[in-house]
Amino acid sequence: MHSVRRRLHHLWLSLALLPGLVSAHALEIHGSNTIGAALAPMLMTGFLQQLTGNAVSAQPTGVANETILSTTHDGKPLTVLVAAHGSSTGFTALAANQADIWAASRRVKDSENAAMSARADMTSPASEHVIAIDGLAILVHPSNPVERLDIDTLARIFAGEISNWAAVGGPDRPIHIYARDEQSGTWDTFKELVLAGRYSLTSSARRYESNDALSSDVSSDPSGIGFAGFASAGNSKLLAIADGTAPALKPSKLSVATEDYPLARRLYLYTAADTGKPLAQQFIEYAQSQAGQAIVAESGFFSQTPFAVDLPPDASVPDTFKRLTQHYQRLSVNLRFAEGHTQLDNKALRDLQRVQQYLADTGRTGRDLMLIGFADQQNHELRAQMISELRALSAAKALREMDVQVQGYVGYGHYMPVGSAGGESGARRNGRVELWVRR
Repeated sequence: MHSVRRRLHHLWLSLALLPGLVSAHALEIHGSNTIGAALAPMLMTGFLQQLTGNAVSAQPTGVANETILSTTHDGKPLTVLVAAHGSSTGFTALAANQADIWAASRRVKDSENAAMSARADMTSPASEHVIAIDGLAILVHPSNPVERLDIDTLARIFAGEISNWAAVGGPDRPIHIYARDEQSGTWDTFKELVLAGRYSLTSSARRYESNDALSSDVSSDPSGIGFAGFASAGNSKLLAIADGTAPALKPSKLSVATEDYPLARRLYLYTAADTGKPLAQQFIEYAQSQAGQAIVAESGFFSQTPFAVDLPPDASVPDTFKRLTQHYQRLSVNLRFAEGHTQLDNKALRDLQRVQQYLADTGRTGRDLMLIGFADQQNHELRAQMISELRALSAAKALREMDVQVQGYVGYGHYMPVGSAGGESGARRNGRVELWVRR
């Protein structure tokens, strides 16, 4: 019976791609399983409840990883399909006019953007929407003396090339590998950010359907190492992770929200801006709102709503930086850049609105903000200093255009990197503007 349903479903998909046929649903979201498994249905349920004032029910379609959300609006049925078959399937559906929203756990590729160029620029703020930050925790037994690993060493461990803890400063004990299963979005994240196409997971790894079950087993195995969502760390010990020669960081609400933590990634929703349904745009706005971001946090991902923290003393931080920030708290927002050195990316443009709202909610003004710009490693210290100052100035100018009168901004050159110097990923993470708020 299941195979019959699947054949009928695939027939329906084929027919739906024909010109002139219209979906029976008010909206369709296709793509990433990381987003579609829980986050997208949770966000859509909140949105529909707010829109209609009515209860929302969820039913499977009979095809794995698909859900229909149903309610009524103005006395009429309203349904939304969430199909979570992978990021690339979402692009295919959007390009074929089958999907209204493409959910992606990676950024749009240049080839995909080119294929959509007649309809929209998928890298524009109107089409590209970051809805959450995802972060992976690397877990070991609480008694394990190892404190930190760099990404390449971590990959070699999970590939089986390093098989004894003694090789990385631990006890003379074999390493036991714990990993999520092939259906897991957490596994997809680990495969992308750690194995990175250069390594394959060892066949001896124990595979798990559940983050919590994996973490529980690692916490009872002195030889174990595994990965899970940050919220599922449980009684396991969290390792600090380094990208190349940059300082190692542990996952925390701050380090993941700012994307300083090396195993953080963005989760996206894409729309074809010039042909999208108004209802799709309304949903995007809801997902970006404080109400939507509260659901993001509830789902186990990291919200983009700003918060301020006092940073504990850290011997690795230069004295000049300590003096600069001694009367300030760190905001959970880093502004990063798109092309060149000073063009803010789409997430940063939205984050500026969140900062504006944070200041209003806490009774502060732009005079309480300090912006500190950073550059990736340059061949000359003066060049790095100029780039970092231009970045801070660019962010301050953007805030001033929103009537947030920032007075304090400074460049800190290529010091205090959070990523490996020179590489594309490291350069993007190092080139940032940190936001600090006066106590």
